[in-house]
Amino acid sequence: MVAGLVVAACGDDNKDDNSGGSGSGGSSGQQLTIGRVLPDTGPLAFLGPPMIVGTQLAIDDINAAGGVNGKDVKFLKGDEGETPQTARETTNRLLGEGANVIIGAAASGDIQEIIQKLSDQKVPECSGSATSPAFTDQKNADFFFRTVPPDNAVAPIISDTVIADGAQKVTVVARADDYGKALADLVKSQLTSAGATVGDVVTYDPEADSFTAEVDNVVAQAPDAVVVISFDEGGQVISGLLEKGIKASQLYGSDGVFGPTLPDLVKKGDPNVIDGMKVIGASGGEEFNNRIAGPTKNNFIYGGQTYDCTIVMALAAQAAKSNDGQKIMDQVVKVTEDGEKCTTFKACKALLEDGKDIDYDGASGKIELDAKGDPTQGRYAVGQFTNGKLTIVSSKDTKV
Repeated sequence: MVAGLVVAACGDDNKDDNSGGSGSGGSSGQQLTIGRVLPDTGPLAFLGPPMIVGTQLAIDDINAAGGVNGKDVKFLKGDEGETPQTARETTNRLLGEGANVIIGAAASGDIQEIIQKLSDQKVPECSGSATSPAFTDQKNADFFFRTVPPDNAVAPIISDTVIADGAQKVTVVARADDYGKALADLVKSQLTSAGATVGDVVTYDPEADSFTAEVDNVVAQAPDAVVVISFDEGGQVISGLLEKGIKASQLYGSDGVFGPTLPDLVKKGDPNVIDGMKVIGASGGEEFNNRIAGPTKNNFIYGGQTYDCTIVMALAAQAAKSNDGQKIMDQVVKVTEDGEKCTTFKACKALLEDGKDIDYDGASGKIELDAKGDPTQGRYAVGQFTNGKLTIVSSKDTKV
């Protein structure tokens, strides 16, 4: 579901959070060191809270259960930032500070900026939000895995939601990058297969000062429904569509705009501006979402998936009895399939210590990673803006 997203890191980024651990970090140390590259700032910052809170919650749960291989996990924070270059520099810093594994980045374009280096240095990386189909067969993705399925899993859910609401003529507007173009093509294909008439996909430069021409193009197609595939700049696109007569109830957003602060991006100070709009994206289950609801202000997108990234990484290190990147990667798929079911780090760790094979199912449901590091299950939520607030109206677990 996801694409490319000065160099200054945000306030926390120059500090370590040791979470009570001791011992040396880095690839040769005994203490597992987890670094995260997630959007404190930048185009995905309004989606960042559930991922950031989810990762911290996972670290807390891991260390509350005694850590990994007898030592508390050390946690290093890093900001994904405004550009892929910022994500690269943050990653370099975390590696220099001893990160054994990386959680993130959030955006597929940012991952493309760092994936080769992590492959070269044999540093495992997990993203709970990068949905670009490219990673499935990409040669340098050998140390990359994810807990969110590629875009081909969410496209049918977006299509089904639009069709179920009675739309017959649909236009898709998307940012012109890997995330936008790939998901737009998949959504168009699904809608067409379902019998809808779909006009030309309208793409735009996310760095443009104005989206007037693109908005006019969408309106000229006279659609019953408009699917918006964007990040924070989508607020301007949606605002333009509303000004041109498109109703909020005709609008559907992908995961890149799935957040309670979207109304502020459309028209600050008017929380009801997009009442009726629906958004579709990956999230955790109800129990996990309740855990993060307070600190994220009911923002759930990718929270469960990023939590599971962190837990799977720690379980793989526990199973490997090592912080070595190759040994961790050798265990990643194994801890998510075929063994004895467990749903918490504590329970799974106890089984591993008893010499048993495990099958971790977590906040994002069944994971069941395949040989290429893609999950074969997905958990999605449909949210709708009502009375100025984003409410989850339905959820769906689906096989990929």
